[in-house]
Amino acid sequence: MTPPASETLPDGFAVRLSPRTKVRDGGRCLVGGTAGRVVFLAPAAVERLAEPTGLVVRDQTSRRLARLLLDRGLADPCWPAWARTPAEEDEAVGDVTVVVPVLDRPDALARLLGALPREIPVVVVDDGSRDPASIGRVAAAAGADVVRHERNAGPAAARNSGLARVTTPYVAFVDSDVVPEPGWLSVLRRHLADPATGLVAPRVHGVTSGADAGWLTRYEEVRSSLDLGHDPAAVRILGTVAYVPSACVLARVDALGEGFATSMRSGEDVDLVWRLLGAGWRVRYEPGAAVRHDHRTTVRAWLGRKAFYGSSAGRLAERHGDAVAPMVLSAWTAVLTGAVLAQRRWSVPVALGSWGVATVGLSRRLERADSPLRTAARLTLEGAAAAHGQAASALCRHYWPVSVVVSAFSVRARRALLVAAVVDAALDHHHRRPRLDPARYLVARRLDDAAYGAGLWGGVMSRVARGRSWGALRALAPQWRS
Repeated sequence: MTPPASETLPDGFAVRLSPRTKVRDGGRCLVGGTAGRVVFLAPAAVERLAEPTGLVVRDQTSRRLARLLLDRGLADPCWPAWARTPAEEDEAVGDVTVVVPVLDRPDALARLLGALPREIPVVVVDDGSRDPASIGRVAAAAGADVVRHERNAGPAAARNSGLARVTTPYVAFVDSDVVPEPGWLSVLRRHLADPATGLVAPRVHGVTSGADAGWLTRYEEVRSSLDLGHDPAAVRILGTVAYVPSACVLARVDALGEGFATSMRSGEDVDLVWRLLGAGWRVRYEPGAAVRHDHRTTVRAWLGRKAFYGSSAGRLAERHGDAVAPMVLSAWTAVLTGAVLAQRRWSVPVALGSWGVATVGLSRRLERADSPLRTAARLTLEGAAAAHGQAASALCRHYWPVSVVVSAFSVRARRALLVAAVVDAALDHHHRRPRLDPARYLVARRLDDAAYGAGLWGGVMSRVARGRSWGALRALAPQWRS
């Protein structure tokens, strides 16, 4: 997994400011990105970004500026409109092989293979299916090569077996329960024009459901663990988008090395992404490309899948340390959050004092802004809101077993847990606008968190019993940055 040989963007590569980026001071000050960045631009850079086509790489200055904005998470790649239909654009991609791991899903496999671009090489890896003949017939009908595992070895091993057969410079891993939408491949492929980008992933929607869809299906439409939202992003450890799922990804073969960690039955996709980032590769999330996924919509299967996701945190913590931290707090947000949760007479003055000290300190580092104090106040207010959101989520999701036990003995703890559970779900319902009433959405949200937390604690406790670390439950991963 060697780092990229070049980070030089090619001529014609264009970027546009991210929807998450706030523009201040007439364009001179950019705030946001995937890690809370503040960047001040020279007048020439402001002019370049004001162009209607975005910032187009034409010379060394525009090349450096585009790279800086991409790496800070302040801008995203952009391209001109297609001259052909999305399906025709997919057909024009000729340097990608699709690898499909499958286990006992011949009908789903046939659906997927029928949706892939014609003439593109496909490797189907049968990971120990009970009826391999059915898998073989479906693959043969689509002209795909088949690799057979006599015993189930897990998705990581299956993808690696397919990767070993790839002769093209790029590989797309697509799960058998996925249906790509037209344009998915060509949009993802465009990202790899950046030689520093090692992997890119699309948005993962659920399969389209009608008006008679059940409450769980409606919840998953907007709250699936695989759906990372409608805004493109640079993937960053502890960032706004911290991972991408392997349900569908496109990667540079040279970046993958030996591929996925075969010792991991869950979380292997997160591990791969973080290893790529650690080696210096860029990873991107691109919702402009989309696929549909068969979400689990029976309560038992759904809860089991959420717990399965949570169980990977212990292994990820051993391999990547604080990257899995449930909360990321600076010193002042830790003081502010602790004061609010304490619910004492001194809580309000301490919380206001920590916010005020942070605001004044930050304003001194923003002297180049037109209104340093006002800009700092906005940033610290946003930081305080984010810290409270993290605390509410952690109380209900990562630490709910502890929260419930403490609540049995403390009125303040019960109050904090109740407020966190209700407010978190209400704000999330308002933001996501599901086809589901607030009451049932709250129940689904809390069941989601309870299952994930149960899997998390189960995985961590089993590792602690074997002398391993509590790292996945470490509450504070300080980032001492301005």
